[in-house]
Amino acid sequence: MKLNVLTNAIDRLRVTAFLEGMSLLILLGIAMPLKYMADMPQPVRVIGMAHGILFLLYVVLVINVKFAHKWAIGKTLVALCASVIPFGTFYVDAKWLRENK
Repeated sequence: MKLNVLTNAIDRLRVTAFLEGMSLLILLGIAMPLKYMADMPQPVRVIGMAHGILFLLYVVLVINVKFAHKWAIGKTLVALCASVIPFGTFYVDAKWLRENK
């Protein structure tokens, strides 16, 4: 049985958007409070690094989808800005990425 998971740009972006969004929520909702309220900076280092890598991958994949699917510049900019807003990548997935399935 052959799995065709993540074979196109939209699927790769959807997975990365989910992971990037979750990493931002974990960073802001768990790691940062632990750092400042419990004096535990290690979670911020670990989750922050993972989030940074996922953020960069998300940006690259949004640009890839922009050219592969001929997204307008406005749509691309909204998708890029969504990556710095909590729950933003989930909005992009629901609004634009699921429609291509």
